[in-house]
Amino acid sequence: MFDFLEGYDVLGAFWMTVKLTALSAVGSLIWGTLLAAMRVSPVPLLRGFGTAYVNIVRNIPLTVIILFCSLGLADVFGVTLGSDDFKIQGFRLAVLGLIAYTAAFVCEALRSGINTVPLGQAEAARAIGLNFSQTLRLIVLPQAFRSVIGPLANVLIALTKNTTVAAAIGVAEAAYLMKTMIENEAQTLLIGAVFAFGFVVLTLPTGLILGWLGKRLAVKR
Repeated sequence: MFDFLEGYDVLGAFWMTVKLTALSAVGSLIWGTLLAAMRVSPVPLLRGFGTAYVNIVRNIPLTVIILFCSLGLADVFGVTLGSDDFKIQGFRLAVLGLIAYTAAFVCEALRSGINTVPLGQAEAARAIGLNFSQTLRLIVLPQAFRSVIGPLANVLIALTKNTTVAAAIGVAEAAYLMKTMIENEAQTLLIGAVFAFGFVVLTLPTGLILGWLGKRLAVKR
């Protein structure tokens, strides 16, 4: 029944999806945290930049952002991200696009977590001499992260599925291989079922584990 899989590196394609997800998740968490800090910053310029970035980027389709990274940054501006190899360059540009897009949603999730921290704690921190960055880093963000593990898990699951857009610039991840197999094989339904099952295997444990972790680490108010 599954003879049509012979000759195709299905595991390799899903491994590419895992690498895209992992690198983009780390980058999105870092950039999204910085954006969240900007959005609650007392500096108007930083607040304005964070607000503008989130409102603009999350309303642009991911496909447009990925294509801009490939056609705009690479072809027009000559950004190679340290490699002249087309495949490596496409992978890195896809990660950059996924980070730029997903960070906006990470930022909003974190900002909602920051809003759950009682204002009195920040005031107490200022009273003992902590500045804004120290208060955010030592008191506010640790509690914010604990309260938004669930929403961040949803963002990570969405990111895993969004990696399929990287196929638009030739990154050989799961969706790219699925498209190739559908063009070459007659087993369309079975091919779709195999790749759907693969994404379930990737995303379901993530949701269950992070959901359990969110309950264990939830801040008791």
